[in-house]
Amino acid sequence: MEIITSRSNRLIKHIRKLTSDREYRRSSGLFFGEGPKLLAEALKAGIPIEAVVTAQGVDPPGLDGLWRAEVPADLLNSLCDTKTPQGVLFLAQMPDTAPPERLTGDRWLVLDGLQDPGNVGTIWRTADALGADGLILTNHCADPFSPKTVRATMGACFRLPVYETQAEHLSGLLERSGLPLYATALREDTVDIKTARLSRCAVVIGSEGRGVSPELLRLSEKTIKIPMRERCESLNAAVAAAVILWEMTLFSCTDNVQ
Repeated sequence: MEIITSRSNRLIKHIRKLTSDREYRRSSGLFFGEGPKLLAEALKAGIPIEAVVTAQGVDPPGLDGLWRAEVPADLLNSLCDTKTPQGVLFLAQMPDTAPPERLTGDRWLVLDGLQDPGNVGTIWRTADALGADGLILTNHCADPFSPKTVRATMGACFRLPVYETQAEHLSGLLERSGLPLYATALREDTVDIKTARLSRCAVVIGSEGRGVSPELLRLSEKTIKIPMRERCESLNAAVAAAVILWEMTLFSCTDNVQ
């Protein structure tokens, strides 16, 4: 174990840059995680851990064989952006977010320009819980491996793949994968989500401010809507995604029974 007390230490500067700079995370191939539970999820999933940093007196289990540093509690707290840091942070290797030639599985969500890391992380967590096969991020979504996104996933980021691609490349990817694209939007062909068959498809969730982008609407075979009271205009993106994922699960179960 290495003992670090200086705020100008090279590792401390490295961590600060990882937490604040998306391009630096990408170039280094590392991302930042915080808390013993998230660390345990990473270890359980077999994610390569570059380093673990703990506050003095904090000794989480399962760290045998990992490179570790110990710092004063106030120094560790200054590296975290939570209100109540838990004395543990770690650096993990970032998975490749470039999509494969073909997607496997039947149920995918496409996040279109979602810029709130909390929403992206919550959707990721919900998709993992409800059996989706992965997420595709396009049109400048929030960084899936920013500290806030990672924390909101509650460990789903270690289990469920996320890919990033340009909108113009999405059509070919889905065509090669045999997945139709549907969008949560209103137009002449819009159908109620309760009647749409969602057992095998990719569904676009648009940003709350702008909705689904025109380019992805043009690519969508059909659009679907979530029925709600007329006095309500829309749902939070993460809530809408949860409803979509639940309906995907129901249709998949029905198809398996048939």
